[in-house]
Amino acid sequence: METNGERRVAVIIEDDADIRHLLETVLMQAGFEVIATGNGLDGVQAVRAYDPIVTTLDVSMPGIDGFEAAKRIRTFSNTYLVMLTARDEEIDTLQGLEAGADDYLTKPFRPRELRARVEAMMRRPRQALAPDGSGQPVAPLPPGQQGPATPYPAAQPGYAPPAQPAAPQQPYPVQYPPQQPMYQMPQQAGPYTPSGVPVQQPGQPVAPPVSEPVVAPEPVAEAPAAPHSYDMEDGWLHHNGLYVNSEMRLAEKDGKPIDLTRSEFDLLNALMESQRRVRSKADLALLLRGESYVTAHFVSEADKRAIEVHMANLRRKLADSITQPRWIETVRGVGYRLAAADD
Repeated sequence: METNGERRVAVIIEDDADIRHLLETVLMQAGFEVIATGNGLDGVQAVRAYDPIVTTLDVSMPGIDGFEAAKRIRTFSNTYLVMLTARDEEIDTLQGLEAGADDYLTKPFRPRELRARVEAMMRRPRQALAPDGSGQPVAPLPPGQQGPATPYPAAQPGYAPPAQPAAPQQPYPVQYPPQQPMYQMPQQAGPYTPSGVPVQQPGQPVAPPVSEPVVAPEPVAEAPAAPHSYDMEDGWLHHNGLYVNSEMRLAEKDGKPIDLTRSEFDLLNALMESQRRVRSKADLALLLRGESYVTAHFVSEADKRAIEVHMANLRRKLADSITQPRWIETVRGVGYRLAAADD
């Protein structure tokens, strides 16, 4: 039950009794002391009381849901949060990660996969939270270790402040040499040469030369750039100010190029070609693999999750909204399509 002197404690927050018992079995076989709760409020209190290394969290629960419970836990704990839910939509995954979850698994899940994900998370170091409850991270902890840590910067060992401050030293009197008189213009001008330059008299300081003002050249206005041509005959597809050319592998928004990966460009080009026709996640996954959509090809949940990640990155680069999309619209339970054209 202990690793390097540290207790391996896990908290389960799950309202389904069968799944709760399954999670208890999996985590106990992994060497954890398990505390199981049936709702969000009890789960938050258990995390506060037992300070677990790992916490599994259901999303749909009576009272506060898993998203709110994760936000409350993150205010005082850096436990590894694993969300388990039957919701498999992209927006639910993003909400869970934004609430503070470290991983997101959909039900039904495989016990071996859950155990492998937990062990993988514990190999990564975590930053502890400040003990004052401010939620600010401090020094990182070793992998799998919980508890308060010393905030940066740490005090040097063996250092002790002086018992009494040293008496201030009396300043020594400083004597400065007399300043040399600055240059003064002569009261009477001396004789001049025929060219109008005054003749220097013996012992008379030389006046600095007077420089002529330099006139900066006027900036030359650059000629305006020629407008970009998006001719349909050249292979350009357009939608709401977004232009894509599959032959040139170019994507531009409002006249500015967009830096996309190969997968992101292929997904965007597929949606542009399909317009308002819905493309399923399995269809898009096979597209990236270079296969046609037939029942002979298997598409796993990991492949579909990869499509969700690519779409999330594509939305971010396009600055597109999930709730009010301009280009990529999510069809719940099916896939994606282009949003409606602007009027």
